[in-house]
Amino acid sequence: MIEVVLRAVRVDVGSATPLLLLEEVGGPRVLPIFIGAPEATAIAYALQHIETPRPMTHDLLFDVIRALGADLDAVEIVDLVDNTFYATLRLRVEEREVQVSARPSDAVALALRSRASLFVSDELMDAEAQMIEVDEDESEDEAEEPEAPSDAELLAQLRTFLDEVKPEDFGQ
Repeated sequence: MIEVVLRAVRVDVGSATPLLLLEEVGGPRVLPIFIGAPEATAIAYALQHIETPRPMTHDLLFDVIRALGADLDAVEIVDLVDNTFYATLRLRVEEREVQVSARPSDAVALALRSRASLFVSDELMDAEAQMIEVDEDESEDEAEEPEAPSDAELLAQLRTFLDEVKPEDFGQ
């Protein structure tokens, strides 16, 4: 397994679909994963530490995990079948490990709330990751700028997407 971090949540301009960019720790590869708008919103809220008046689904699930005495140790993105990514939640209940299948977007949203580590299988990273080069000047500029503006921009894009999306856009 290769440890990754959430580099960004963006909206793909061509398809108006949100996507996660998972970057390997200490390496140049990034795994892009298209996700749904509600999950992108939940992830953006977690990144911005926005609390809603009532728990969102990911907050509820995190609260249930904790109430049952479990901890989310790690999230693993493990497979890609017919253009669908699969993830596993690795939960610790006392001395026992429990694995639960999940969508990557839900798993990442939970990982952000619990500060769990993110991993991608070696095979999946080798097959699907893209190489990116980060200009040193760009990375220095990014380090100086706060994260909030890009997240706020993401929320605005998601709101626009949700306002304009129609059921027929999703096909069958």
